Amino acid sequence: MSRSPKAHEYVSSPGHAAARLRRNRGRRLFRSVSVLSGLLLLAGSEVACGEGAIMEDSLDTVRDFVRSGLGLEGLAPANEGAWEGGPNGSPGDAALTNVLADAADRRGDGVAVYNIPTNGPPSPVYGAQSFSQQMLRFEEFGPKNLGNPNNGNGGTTLPVPPDAGSAPDSAALDHFLKKKIRPYPARLANTARANPWAAQIEASIGRPLDSPPAEGRPPGEDWAHQRWQEFFPEVYVKTAQTGARPNRGLRDGYQDHGYQDGEFGSGGLYHNTAGVAGMEGTTDGIDVRFHPSFPEQDHTALWTFDGTFPPKLLKTRYGEPVLFRHYNALPVDLTANRGFGLHTITTHEHNGHHPAESDGFANAFFFPGQFYDYHWPMVLAGHDTINTAGSDLRAGAPDGNGGITAVPGDWRETMSTHWFHDHMLDFTAQNVYKGNVAMTNFYSSVDRGNEALEDGINLRLPSGTAADWGNRDYDVNLLLADKAWDQDGQLWFNPFNVNGFLGDKLLTNWLYHPYFDVRARRYRFRILNGSVSRYIKLALVDETGTPVPFHLVANDGNLMEHTVYFANGVLPTQGIAERYDIVVDFAGFSPGDKLYFVNVLAHKDGQVTDGVVPIADILSGAYNPVAVDTDNDGSPDEWQGGDPAVGKFMEFRVAQYNGTDLSMDPGDYVDGGDTMIPLRRPTSAQIANARHRNFEFEKNPTDDAPWVIETDGG
Repeated sequence: MSRSPKAHEYVSSPGHAAARLRRNRGRRLFRSVSVLSGLLLLAGSEVACGEGAIMEDSLDTVRDFVRSGLGLEGLAPANEGAWEGGPNGSPGDAALTNVLADAADRRGDGVAVYNIPTNGPPSPVYGAQSFSQQMLRFEEFGPKNLGNPNNGNGGTTLPVPPDAGSAPDSAALDHFLKKKIRPYPARLANTARANPWAAQIEASIGRPLDSPPAEGRPPGEDWAHQRWQEFFPEVYVKTAQTGARPNRGLRDGYQDHGYQDGEFGSGGLYHNTAGVAGMEGTTDGIDVRFHPSFPEQDHTALWTFDGTFPPKLLKTRYGEPVLFRHYNALPVDLTANRGFGLHTITTHEHNGHHPAESDGFANAFFFPGQFYDYHWPMVLAGHDTINTAGSDLRAGAPDGNGGITAVPGDWRETMSTHWFHDHMLDFTAQNVYKGNVAMTNFYSSVDRGNEALEDGINLRLPSGTAADWGNRDYDVNLLLADKAWDQDGQLWFNPFNVNGFLGDKLLTNWLYHPYFDVRARRYRFRILNGSVSRYIKLALVDETGTPVPFHLVANDGNLMEHTVYFANGVLPTQGIAERYDIVVDFAGFSPGDKLYFVNVLAHKDGQVTDGVVPIADILSGAYNPVAVDTDNDGSPDEWQGGDPAVGKFMEFRVAQYNGTDLSMDPGDYVDGGDTMIPLRRPTSAQIANARHRNFEFEKNPTDDAPWVIETDGG
């Protein structure tokens, strides 16, 4: 989406006529919104990351666009308008309040040199001991049944903050988010309602706005929700991106387990959410801290969904369309960010089969005070061409009563572990690092989240049995990401390091070196690498340093054909945004035993890893990064002797299990055994007759055109 000449109206626009050229041959369920969308999705930070975002003939469409002679020359910058209100009206305004100046400025010679990993002082730990806090489980924050437009009272106005540098009042925001969704979602963007923050925005930028709408989705047919009535949303999520604030139990009633069933019920391992007195069956009282000994995070330093910890989880089912309403409740003042992150956002459900207008296109960003309605139809790929009658129950979803709701499409395309995050042009890394990240669990007839239900289709992965679907007793989401914080303990990012930022601490679910209680039985761990530059390589060891084997069952949201057994207890390198689902069997351990996740992959810098460190060297202390005071001022200045994010970062504590483990034995599904989801293997003739294209990606040494993509030499 380009910005029109009225971009400075602080309102999304649909772009000029040339950007609306498109073709739709019906080969994909959802068409691309525009040629420019397709170009940027092809050339952007995640190529083809949304399965439904780029249709098969998009390259032909791009060629038509180029041949039309209209081209892209002369268009306004794609993110024009995002900096208005800043002192200089430029992207650099977002870094003005950073605690660290540009390296070139510090050196005085114009040469930027970066001390790995952060180019800042080591992050202080305030005397906190490793494995002294309980890990937070992900918190469900929807969905809820949509109902009809007249069903109950709904909150209509996002609370206005007291000033341009603040977030809305916390109690008022909670009250608003509890209300039913209003205005009711519609196929076309809502232009009738005005941005409730308009007056404050006008005061901040010093000029009147021209009819700024409350909805950030651009108006008109080009951005209409596709096949709206066919996939009318049945459920919705209503959340706000906002600054860090204490959790006061807003989502307690959204938990499917209700803090009553299984391990979440009284007496279960996870009934107490934080491992301290008074936290039984509630998140009311959880502050945004990386450790209880650390300072609480300021609302300008960390921006999360709801603004709270724990991190958020959306549980969805195939065949149940979702309306995801995302409010932007970030400060109007773009410099109220501690020098990193931008207050314009766009939300990408990573790898989802969703239409382009709801895929989090990098230029479809929306502003403080606005919301954006994302329509996720929850369909299988091949909906229009494969199993169209829904007769194959392997393509289906739990019906809530032990049965299956049939879903058209190809069951071999069933997804499982997803995540969603910010996708803002030029600021994706900073905004994700700053907290714009959540996870999605997709449930289906093959991956039901109920290990007891044996119908010949359900794979019975470790989960639980209390609910018909979506049990999380033994199904655990893990968000791994390296972070750094300044000497005040506030989250910090170096925006001047263009070679990839690395944090010096590896956090799990936003916590510094937590422990996690597990029963002596099988568990499924859905592991997301939520870092922005760091690759990770995980090892699992016991207290003696002996490797603990496990099985890999899924990669990047796809259950595999066969499980893969890792006898050495070490996973392959896990890339940024990659998800690994593994099954670990703790049954061979005794109550009181401890195990550890260890990162064994060191980084040389944000672009190149430095190799695998032997586990023995890590555990013996032979590999020992040290924080060194190089200027003798009494405070450490840099790390020497290695990468401080290498080492133990999570502890498992084994507890007695008196139940019966009904989950599948992953050893039955290794190569040569049973299959989970078979691969589609084309014949040699099909491969020979397929259309072939060659893509060549080159890094271009300019900020305006950092990447060049050539297709078949053109």
